[in-house]
Amino acid sequence: MKKQSSFNAILQNKYFAYMNRKIRNGILLGITAATLWGISGTLGQFLFQQRGINVEWLITVRLLISGVGLLILAKTTKNDIFSIWKNRKDAIELMLFSIIGMVGVQYTYFAAIKHSNAATATVLQFAGPIFIAIYLAIKYKRLPKKLELLAIILAVLGTFLLVTHGKVGTLSISGIALFFGIASAITLAIYTLQPKRLLAKYNSALVVGWGMFVGGIAFSFVKAPWQVEGSWDLSTYFCVAFIIVLGTLIAFYSYLNAVKIIGGQKTSLLASAEPLVAVILSVIWLKIPFTMVDWIGSLCIISTVFLLTKKESR
Repeated sequence: MKKQSSFNAILQNKYFAYMNRKIRNGILLGITAATLWGISGTLGQFLFQQRGINVEWLITVRLLISGVGLLILAKTTKNDIFSIWKNRKDAIELMLFSIIGMVGVQYTYFAAIKHSNAATATVLQFAGPIFIAIYLAIKYKRLPKKLELLAIILAVLGTFLLVTHGKVGTLSISGIALFFGIASAITLAIYTLQPKRLLAKYNSALVVGWGMFVGGIAFSFVKAPWQVEGSWDLSTYFCVAFIIVLGTLIAFYSYLNAVKIIGGQKTSLLASAEPLVAVILSVIWLKIPFTMVDWIGSLCIISTVFLLTKKESR
């Protein structure tokens, strides 16, 4: 009996060691995704403002190449990558997700970076969960709960501090930058909610891959991938390659795997590292002025993710 107990204890210890290692890997993948996204935003600012790269061109190329990459990834898992097109309802939903969700969130986010900076654009986009909370409250015809209401107040306060520096009647960023920043938060909400049924039915890499590829084809009519502009040197090539390969393909792959391992709740919290990375890198590398008021505003907006996640947990 003693030997049996010892054997069971060894097995149990090995199981817990395996689970702890798996959770650590999940956390590492979530942080990796958030960090790569944060770096990509800052590199995008460098390309738009210092190398004259066209925003629409970068989005088209990024979506097309990353879409193909994710579809290849989905194919390696023995999925029928064309199955989603065999159902008319699924195909229509995918088209809407591609053009409204995928292209919408990509374009508004990078346009906000172009007209302001990566730090401000990334933080403003993180107000997206607030629009999700408001939408769900309207959909189910109920008033926001206490935590949701607190999150909404913090998001509004944070946005006010970030775009005015606390001075009523003045804007620290341009009106068009504010417009695209808020639009990116709204499109992020659409991007998150709209494909829910598809993601429950199909492999996530398949849905996101087609979303990117179809979105890239649609956006090619706005800016064709062969219409290259800007000043190209080693730094330009490096930044473009990083945004496409690491900031999109690897980041999405890491994020989706983190969700599988540790769940969406914990992964969404880890994603809060993205605006912090963008802010720190923008301040250190691109010398973007970021005052104490900006930090307070940013923390107000980022804290809403923690509040809403806590609500979901309950």
